[in-house]
Amino acid sequence: MLAVGVLAGLSVLSLLTYGYLSWDSLGLGPGETEATRTGPAEEPGAGSPSSQPHIVFILADDQGFRDVGYHGSEIRTPTLDKLAAEGVKLENYYVQPMCTPSRSQFITGKYQIHTGLQHSIIRPTQPNCLPLDNVTLPQKLKEVGYSTHMVGKWHLGFYRRECMPTQRGFDTFFGSLLGSGDYYTHFKCDSPGICGYDLYENDNAAWDHDNGIYSTQMYTQKVQQILASHNPRKPLFLYIAYQAVHSPLQAPGKYFEHYRSINNINRRRYAAMLACLDEAINNVTLALKKYGYYENSIIIYSSDNGGQPMAGGSNWPLRGSKGTYWEGGIRAVGFVHSPLLKNKGSVCKELVHITDWFPTLITLAEGQIDEDIQLDGYDIWETISEGRRSPRVDILHNIDPIYTKAKNGSWAAGYGIWNTAIQSAIRVNHWKLLTGNPGYSDWVPPQAFSNAGPNRWHNERVSWSAGKTVWLFNITADPYERVDLSARYPDVVKQLLRRLSQFNKTAVPVRYPPKDPRSNPKLNGGVWGPWFKEDEKKKKSDKSKGANKQKKNKNKKKAN
Repeated sequence: MLAVGVLAGLSVLSLLTYGYLSWDSLGLGPGETEATRTGPAEEPGAGSPSSQPHIVFILADDQGFRDVGYHGSEIRTPTLDKLAAEGVKLENYYVQPMCTPSRSQFITGKYQIHTGLQHSIIRPTQPNCLPLDNVTLPQKLKEVGYSTHMVGKWHLGFYRRECMPTQRGFDTFFGSLLGSGDYYTHFKCDSPGICGYDLYENDNAAWDHDNGIYSTQMYTQKVQQILASHNPRKPLFLYIAYQAVHSPLQAPGKYFEHYRSINNINRRRYAAMLACLDEAINNVTLALKKYGYYENSIIIYSSDNGGQPMAGGSNWPLRGSKGTYWEGGIRAVGFVHSPLLKNKGSVCKELVHITDWFPTLITLAEGQIDEDIQLDGYDIWETISEGRRSPRVDILHNIDPIYTKAKNGSWAAGYGIWNTAIQSAIRVNHWKLLTGNPGYSDWVPPQAFSNAGPNRWHNERVSWSAGKTVWLFNITADPYERVDLSARYPDVVKQLLRRLSQFNKTAVPVRYPPKDPRSNPKLNGGVWGPWFKEDEKKKKSDKSKGANKQKKNKNKKKAN
């Protein structure tokens, strides 16, 4: 046992020192695995292996639909290509068009209209977070014995301590609270003069880790440390939310080597960032094998929304970009890789949405979903693993009542069923309906990135007739949204408008408060973090005052 302990210590020490693993360091050839070996973290006699699978959910940030090798990208992603090819590719998979909405739906299994986060994202200076009355995925997994760890980008609010990841179900957290920031310094300016440090370990600023390490590599090192120290016989939930490939466009110099020929500087930097991310996921996979998790693990990979062409991302041949409800904003790269899959090496074309992971993973973990939790997600494991039909027939992409209204939208244009000035989008079977202002609608082909600077001459555009506020597409037949069918099929339009109206009746009020000046990091030691401490003190003092009043009143009554 002493020898095993010494070896374990040396292994962890070397991991902390060098961070990354390679095939050579494991003594493996490309075709070999560590799955059958005992990892340093595994203690002999520590109990029989759990039937509950280890769950590793990897969320990339702003990765475009085209930006993976198996979708035809010029950017090389050998790790993603291999994992997807050996698993199940999700080719009818949808997320939300921005960061906070996708993350909130993943962690709760609920649409935005049911959490109050249906408008935009949570800004750093807003007193807002994922509502505390929502049960989260890690909380449910902890109920059935899982160790839960999060590494990476949170972006679900932090104005109160109760909003922090460690208060929402994670045993440990290492990462950033905001939506973006410098990859090396971990500083973020929300506006001129409103700047602060944004790297946390659990509930405190991680100043000790401020060593100028590129965040993709730093997060991967942290994941390796977690895997090295955890017992693989006990179930693990690991949520890795990489910052890459979100702007600012930064990457270590060596990853530019294969992309010098890309003239467009944003695309070149983006390619280098994605190459680094692909290598990072390879190192995570190697660590899962080295430490004895892999054979009983489920690895899920997803982008949080579509790519941003002006920041190097490509969604071709889909229409639109991040922040829009066109397919380019919401149809994502996604796959599942696991030895536990029955139909490995297959493609799933069934409808899947990011809310589906909540019930799917809880069921796989042998957990229970409370009857009073009204979910919008479905258990789709048999759909993915066995190729069965998806239980999902529709997706409410969103209803945003406070987004800029379409000038010419009206109840009349919505047949008296729906006000088409409101931004909304819904999918029912093959049909997709959009109303209001759906956002930037160009198709951006690969040649748009051929020049040194931003160039929109190559973009394809459609000039809609003035005042148009309703679009209908058959997404199965026309996934690129080139043929609007709203005039040809008014009855279908009416059916989908009625469905929108039904969903809207279940919506909760929008949570989008104004900025709070107390959020300024200068008032919090130069760090972005919870700032409602004064209010908590006031509440305590108010409670104590109230208690004193009650005592006085009781004493008066006794005296009387």
